Amino acid sequence: MRKATVTRNTNETKIRVSLDLDGTGKATFATGVPFLDHMLDQIARHGLIDLDVHAEGDLHIDAHHTVEDIGITIGQAFAKAIGDKKGVRRYGHAYVPLDEALSRVVIDLSGRPGLEFHAAFTRAMIGEFDVDLVHEFFQGFVNHALVTLHIDNLRGTNAHHQCETAFKAFGRALRMAVEPDPRAGSSIPSTKGTL
Repeated sequence: MRKATVTRNTNETKIRVSLDLDGTGKATFATGVPFLDHMLDQIARHGLIDLDVHAEGDLHIDAHHTVEDIGITIGQAFAKAIGDKKGVRRYGHAYVPLDEALSRVVIDLSGRPGLEFHAAFTRAMIGEFDVDLVHEFFQGFVNHALVTLHIDNLRGTNAHHQCETAFKAFGRALRMAVEPDPRAGSSIPSTKGTL
């Protein structure tokens, strides 16, 4: 069962994440950041990951700590759920369009944290959400999930669409990477013998 629940409490945030990598896309969110909830729903639905995220953060300051720490906690839960990565595909990729916007995401469950994030958002805010926090979310995730992640928004004029395509593509790429590879059996997909 590739499931995990992680609680992370700091002076700035209190976060609980539960996920099931073999889910159906069922999700519940209470983060206090509505746009982030919308983006997390894209990960769950397109990744077929059951995801439950509850957060209390210092939103009276801004959403930075909450968004970053949610990324960290989801990364920790992912690392716990994926385990030794025996028999998975390891690599995943996806292109996702939304009207004029198009994003590409490529992921490697490498055991090494690395983020290449390239998105020139056309505006700084989506409603009350600061687009700089998209990078912070994914940086927190990769640092604790120990994955290599490349996110490229290839085009777009609507910042909401740009952001949404990145999260949808991330969900799709993650789904591909964690899928069992029937030809691999229980082997670890690395010449090193470990990931």
